Amino acid sequence: MSRAEVGADGWWRPAVRYDSPHADCRPDPADITLLVIHNISLPGGCYGGPHVSDLFTARLDYNTDPSFADLRGLKVSSHFFIRRDGRVMQYVSANERAWHAGLSSFRGREKCNDYSIGVELEGTDGSGFEPAQYQALAELTLALQMRYPLTDVQGHEHIAPGRKTDPGPLFDWEFYRKTWQSLLNRKALDEPALVGASAELRFAKGLPQSQ
Repeated sequence: MSRAEVGADGWWRPAVRYDSPHADCRPDPADITLLVIHNISLPGGCYGGPHVSDLFTARLDYNTDPSFADLRGLKVSSHFFIRRDGRVMQYVSANERAWHAGLSSFRGREKCNDYSIGVELEGTDGSGFEPAQYQALAELTLALQMRYPLTDVQGHEHIAPGRKTDPGPLFDWEFYRKTWQSLLNRKALDEPALVGASAELRFAKGLPQSQ
């Protein structure tokens, strides 16, 4: 198995692993069709600290910052977290259900956690995102679709409209799609049989932003 592939155990080898207790079994392990993009920073707008990982692994010291008071008792996780420099952390096997989407629905199906993989980008709705994050996200997306029957990529704002706004108006969906497409084209040249039917993936649409 290539180091860049997602293993049968649901862990992506390039990611730094931190196991989260905020996860459980999926109702149908074969039903993993949706990728959900989020953003997060703790405290808001502050980057590079340990607090996001601490939140996802139930280790957050709520006294560290006044803004953390609202997080007391919150049990949340994501499969992946991509830092500003493109480093990727993984907290939950993609085979399992992470608690990232909350009250949500997509194309008439509720409980998106059941059938989705969640990816958090370090950022805010008003910050924009770094090229290294888009590159890492595209690489991760390709690796995931080679392992799982993904059909769609949506933002948290799309599956929980009115309740969530991330990844926000500055997330460049078209740049993300083009970066993924370039990687896919290269993989199709090297491994056409492997790519096959996995080449189709529907992306949410947003206003293109300059990089």
